[in-house]
Amino acid sequence: MIDPKHIVEWCSYAPEELVDHDKTRTPFRMVKDSEEMGKLMAQDFIDVINENNAAGQVTRAIVPCGPSCWYVPFTEQVNAEQVNLNNLTVFHMDECLDWEGNPIPENHPLNFRTFMDKNFYGPIEDKLNVPLAQRFYPTGKNIDEILEAMDSAPVDICIGGWGQDGHIAYNQARRNPFSELSLEQLHNSRMRVQDNNVDTIITLGHRNFGAAYHLVPPMSVTVGVKDCLSAKKVRVYSDTGSWKQTALRVALFSDETVEYPLTLLQNHPDAIITATYDTARHPIAENPDWEFF
Repeated sequence: MIDPKHIVEWCSYAPEELVDHDKTRTPFRMVKDSEEMGKLMAQDFIDVINENNAAGQVTRAIVPCGPSCWYVPFTEQVNAEQVNLNNLTVFHMDECLDWEGNPIPENHPLNFRTFMDKNFYGPIEDKLNVPLAQRFYPTGKNIDEILEAMDSAPVDICIGGWGQDGHIAYNQARRNPFSELSLEQLHNSRMRVQDNNVDTIITLGHRNFGAAYHLVPPMSVTVGVKDCLSAKKVRVYSDTGSWKQTALRVALFSDETVEYPLTLLQNHPDAIITATYDTARHPIAENPDWEFF
């Protein structure tokens, strides 16, 4: 476990100090707000697609359900600039499952496929859109099929966010006291079905359902850390404020640790973390008179 004294130290920096800090382990960008982050996130993705289109090459991407601020700028720019997505293959990052590992109802607010069909694919002109055969949605039952497709050629970019424990995709910090995870195991993890951590369930219940944790799906299917880090580029973003503040500081300053999977980005050759100012803030930095020890 990370020494709490390190947590206090890392969280004591003002947001402005995080940019170009000489001790950060992964490159960091700070933006003003959700609007600016959404435009940047969309542009990061479109730049890769345009570059490959110009070279007559396909684009293969691992794509999340969220942060939600990028879908409008992405789809509007695709339509306005006639960005052709016909050669884009999308590996959807994760999905929520019920207690038996089955898909949740289509209209459940945490059904990621329903959200993506409406907000990612829905607004794009038909002639520009990603063909149905190039959209890979994990269900928990098609893992081998997706991994075979993913391993057939390099992935160009993995985009996503992170969780309260620094999970990338749904690669949460493992809480099982009888089955500890090594860094090597986490590095080599592939797509799988898993139970969701209690802290993840409570956090999602608080964020989405007025703390009704009873309504949060208890299981999920997720791409593994190895799948994410296999991409040529990794870009993670957050605009959700206090939920992500400590995980950001750990990701920037800690050694690799299974306690915060986001720390594993630090040895990727082309990874960047982006956060809004509100996410880069921290109450410890704003209350220097606090004492913990």
